[in-house]
Amino acid sequence: MAEAAVSSAVSSKSLEIPLIDFSSFVSGDEVTRRTTAQAILRGFQSAGFIYLRNHGILRDHIQTTFVESAKFFRRPQAVKDKLCWTTPEANRGYSQPGREKTTDLTDAADIEAKRAEEGVDLKESMEIGREGEPNHPNQWPDQFDKDGKEFKKQMLSFHDTCKDLHIQVMSAIAVGLGLDEHFFDSFCDGGDNTLRLLHYPEVSHDVFLKNEYQVRAGAHTDYGSMTLLFQDNAGGLQVLSPSGDWVNATPIENTIVVNAADLLARWSNDTIKSTKHRVVEPPARADTHPARYSIAYFCNPNFDRYIDAIPGTYSEERPKRYQGVNRSVSLSQLLSMDAILIQAVAIILRGGWQQRIE
Repeated sequence: MAEAAVSSAVSSKSLEIPLIDFSSFVSGDEVTRRTTAQAILRGFQSAGFIYLRNHGILRDHIQTTFVESAKFFRRPQAVKDKLCWTTPEANRGYSQPGREKTTDLTDAADIEAKRAEEGVDLKESMEIGREGEPNHPNQWPDQFDKDGKEFKKQMLSFHDTCKDLHIQVMSAIAVGLGLDEHFFDSFCDGGDNTLRLLHYPEVSHDVFLKNEYQVRAGAHTDYGSMTLLFQDNAGGLQVLSPSGDWVNATPIENTIVVNAADLLARWSNDTIKSTKHRVVEPPARADTHPARYSIAYFCNPNFDRYIDAIPGTYSEERPKRYQGVNRSVSLSQLLSMDAILIQAVAIILRGGWQQRIE
């Protein structure tokens, strides 16, 4: 493998996140493909995160998606509220600022205490799932105007594009594990994934001075197999290092940040890490921080698949740590919980336990 295929994206506080030229896996010779796949696997095993360049998604396609996202969030609040998020089972639609608190906590009282400490997440979002899922329609603005129709067209196209990249990255993991490169195809070809558009409005530095614990999105891990994150240059994403320090995951132009998620960690018998991350005040000094936009594509195995430890991740010396689980049953068991004093729902989706205050 050429030396330039793998370099360093982040190196701080015992956290090493590799920057990998994904084209070396997609179009390299057999040896290059295998060594690149092994580097991808090592990144997920050691840090839980990698950066990908030359990932195959056209820059114009990404930029157009960001443009359409920003246009959507500029709509009047009353219009966006007509497309509001409804149920955890559907997990589709718009969530207004102040509705969410991202956290891994599951106890209602603990969640409310964390919300009081850190404040609500300083963001709004739009969830888009697989189109055509029975009883769970996407909430499209195409009913309003021509711009809404263009938004729908672009998001459906981008959802499909990211689905293909998800399958390719899972193929790289398979090769890194010494399995057939198509091992995961039948687990991931359904596209039961969530495209999440995120807007973090501009915010005064004083907000963070008044509350040193204030975050834009609380610390969490993601639920499914992995997340493809497209971020602008505003900054603020942090990853928890093995030493317990928060480290900036600085944006690198023309790259995608990919993190392994909880179900992939379980699937791999904990040989792959699902690492906590959060969004905080950007590191650049400013009286007012500009808006931050990001696009998260939360990848999942097909809902009808049975998930058991991947061959080669367990042995007599390292037995299976988890029982196999049906994908749809495991999700439904975790979709809701009772709350005291507040009407709340905790859902497992792209980012750990996501509390929604109604």
